Amino acid sequence: MAKDFFSAIEDRRSYYSLSKERVVPNKRIKEVIDHAVQYSPSAFNSQSARVIVLTGQSHDQLWDITKNTLRKAVGDKDFEKTEEKMKSFINGYGTVLFFEDQAIITRLQEQFKTYAENFPIWSNQSSAILQFVVWTSLEIEGFGASLQHYNPLIDDEVRKTWDISRDWKLIAQMPFGKPTAEPGDKDFSPLEERVKYYQ
Repeated sequence: MAKDFFSAIEDRRSYYSLSKERVVPNKRIKEVIDHAVQYSPSAFNSQSARVIVLTGQSHDQLWDITKNTLRKAVGDKDFEKTEEKMKSFINGYGTVLFFEDQAIITRLQEQFKTYAENFPIWSNQSSAILQFVVWTSLEIEGFGASLQHYNPLIDDEVRKTWDISRDWKLIAQMPFGKPTAEPGDKDFSPLEERVKYYQ
């Protein structure tokens, strides 16, 4: 039975210890992500979100690209921790790549000049909503995931490897897999410092 909405939100955490063990069929992963992309809201109903799902060899290749790109950027010194982090991602089952189609944003900027400077902001907000929906949906299916941002360092290689349009701007990477360890405890700031109510 599916979790209720609030339980799913509470259980969505950053999981870094993952395995490649199959949790659900790939068909189900497709259903979940397609549903998230279809129904997540976007400003002016722009539907500017673009998603690529990598599993198997493609998933491994992404994190090899990321590791090699980071090694070139920072050098071999003190690379051990970074390499361990890359291994934790490559150990997962797959990765969701989130993009925003800049051609749509530019078109809206030209069409609605009064709001032109806001469309990139709204685009990022729409992407964040989609990321949250995908993340929570994967959690409901039994996956653990985390959200990573190795863009723009890896953008060119990712674009070249998977023949991605130059209009698609990489926003985030979400490695996911079967959790092999629970995340640590999470501290919460007092809600009264974060939320105000007025009548």
